[in-house]
Amino acid sequence: MPIFSRNFNRPGPGVPKDAPRKKGVARFFELLFRDFFDLVKLNLLFSIILLPSLTLFVLNIMGVFGAFSLFVLLLSLVLAYPIGGALTAYVYYITKMMRDDPSYVWYEFKRKFKENHKQAAVSGLVCMVFIYTQIFVWATFYIATTEGGTIDLFLLLSSVIALFFFTMIAPYVFMQFSYLELSSLKVFRNSVMLTFAYLPRSFMGAVQGLIIWIIFALQMPYSIMMLPFVFLVFISLSMLLGLSWVWKPFNEQFEIEETLKKRLAEENQAEKVIDD
Repeated sequence: MPIFSRNFNRPGPGVPKDAPRKKGVARFFELLFRDFFDLVKLNLLFSIILLPSLTLFVLNIMGVFGAFSLFVLLLSLVLAYPIGGALTAYVYYITKMMRDDPSYVWYEFKRKFKENHKQAAVSGLVCMVFIYTQIFVWATFYIATTEGGTIDLFLLLSSVIALFFFTMIAPYVFMQFSYLELSSLKVFRNSVMLTFAYLPRSFMGAVQGLIIWIIFALQMPYSIMMLPFVFLVFISLSMLLGLSWVWKPFNEQFEIEETLKKRLAEENQAEKVIDD
């Protein structure tokens, strides 16, 4: 029994599949191998939108502009305005892959971005503020360890806990922007409720979504050589790993696939009536 009411006003067909879907690890690798080049395309599209803001922020904390500049920080956040829409389009396309609903990456990404960039803008900015705070904190930890300084363990633990809660809640936010017509306040409330209602899945989604980035951080500075792969593959892999855990409860609560299948059947029936 769904714990939320549904409100579907967004177009988007669902394609039923006769064969039962694989589960678990087999399903993940099926999607990875089948849609690998689509994942690369998604990475490139998202990176085009992400890199201007991210690059400016990183250069700022590296001291390229002298002392850390508040103006440059604000400029990087201004450039982050479209990231919420890009994240919504990104999440939508990966869940579309999970629904076995093939389409063209560029077309779907552009369509969902145009539909959602205004509504998702604030959530996207909140995400980037959080991520930039994490980068700053972890860069401080890295400098402290390399220079023989001390680390505030309480701050380190707080950062890790905040990162996990953020990674558990965020997927539900952008999945709702993708499929439902709800206010941002309701989206956030629902996301928190879903996170705790399905805490084991939410936690595993966060762990697997973060694992690539944890490995990347632990291998610094040598992992810098892997940056091209980050913007080609790693973001998509972390998204696919994380969403593989949380899509099922989200789909069941809001009956996404069932509703889309009914809509497709109604559209086909209407077309048949017109043809007759």
